[in-house]
Amino acid sequence: MGFFDFLKQANINQGIEEYKKTAGAVLLDVRTPQEYQEGHIPESKNVPLQQLNNVVSVVKNTEIPLFVYCYSGARSRQATGMLQRMGYSKVNNIGGIAAYSGKVEK
Repeated sequence: MGFFDFLKQANINQGIEEYKKTAGAVLLDVRTPQEYQEGHIPESKNVPLQQLNNVVSVVKNTEIPLFVYCYSGARSRQATGMLQRMGYSKVNNIGGIAAYSGKVEK
């Protein structure tokens, strides 16, 4: 891991492909409910960063793979750290929906 690896942007499109290939995975949108309603990736669950301690209501098992995104990748980076501290062991920050080229639903 190089010194500047933290500057690399996660590739959300690649992340969604990984999510689709991962059995039992959960796609987590950590944006605000308003942002989520304005457009989100199909199948994603909305747990805003400010309410991340409520993630247990969506994902009880800490072994379930989580694929986390937000708008730009900053909040999802924060959320992955928080989730790992909460005991979730398979957490992937896939970046921001701003760079997503797939289908979005409202």
